[in-house]
Amino acid sequence: MNYGVAYAVLAFTLWGLFPVYFKTLHQISPIEMLAHRMVWSMLFLFIVLAARQQWRWLGPVLRDRKLLGRFAASALLLSTNWGIYIWAVNAGHIVEASLGYFVNPLINVLFGFVFLGERLRRVQWLSVAVAACGVLWLTWENGHPPWISLALAFSFAGYGLLRKTARLGALEGLTLETVLLFPVAALYLFIASSHGASGFGAASFGVKVLLALAGPITAVPLLLFAAGARRIPLSMLGLIQYVTPSLQLLIGVLIYQEPFGHVQLIGYGAIWLALALYSLDGLWRARFARGVTATR
Repeated sequence: MNYGVAYAVLAFTLWGLFPVYFKTLHQISPIEMLAHRMVWSMLFLFIVLAARQQWRWLGPVLRDRKLLGRFAASALLLSTNWGIYIWAVNAGHIVEASLGYFVNPLINVLFGFVFLGERLRRVQWLSVAVAACGVLWLTWENGHPPWISLALAFSFAGYGLLRKTARLGALEGLTLETVLLFPVAALYLFIASSHGASGFGAASFGVKVLLALAGPITAVPLLLFAAGARRIPLSMLGLIQYVTPSLQLLIGVLIYQEPFGHVQLIGYGAIWLALALYSLDGLWRARFARGVTATR
């Protein structure tokens, strides 16, 4: 249990520090940064698979057209999520991006209801309603919906839905996604370099190293998350996940001086209340289930 908590906290902390990493690479365009992330992630994952001698799954998967189609869709959603997030960070929208990952668990609940036929409890409906009020408040005050937050939340929820119904594990699934994304990313980098539009060639040695580290920076938190998820209850994992958007919010406000006034406080406060209701309901249900099991 202790190791599981440590793995999960470390994974979500690393994800929470992503804004600092992407801000450091601000001289590289978001699209090029995304392409490098795809390429270096695949290379790093291949090294991991080679070290673990974990190749047998790849052959049958590449012959399964239905599975490839499903992972092509999940790869598209993942790259969309990555691209929006990288752009948002470097465009000064870290706070709004953090909101997307606060809202994401509630979008997951809605997707479970709509696509998987899962029944929602009253408290879960209440949580979704309160969060919707927070989003509507921000929309009213800002004159437009928080598009960045909603795009991140829905793209990641859609990605999670596809991965939930796929039969590959975390490492194998991410590897297959990067394999599918690699040709597009490599082609883009080749064309950009050929036309002198690549920032990589003119970048300093330190920036080149940071771009190459996109592989382990992407994969290591995922592997830590998978290790933690196997060792601790889902309800505890659900609470720990709020470390990521909380860190992102603090980084955006305290380090990069992004605005966070009373309008944001009211909107975010409603969403935090919704998450508190949702989390407390999950904890109560988990404790009740353990109590029933213990009495049998």
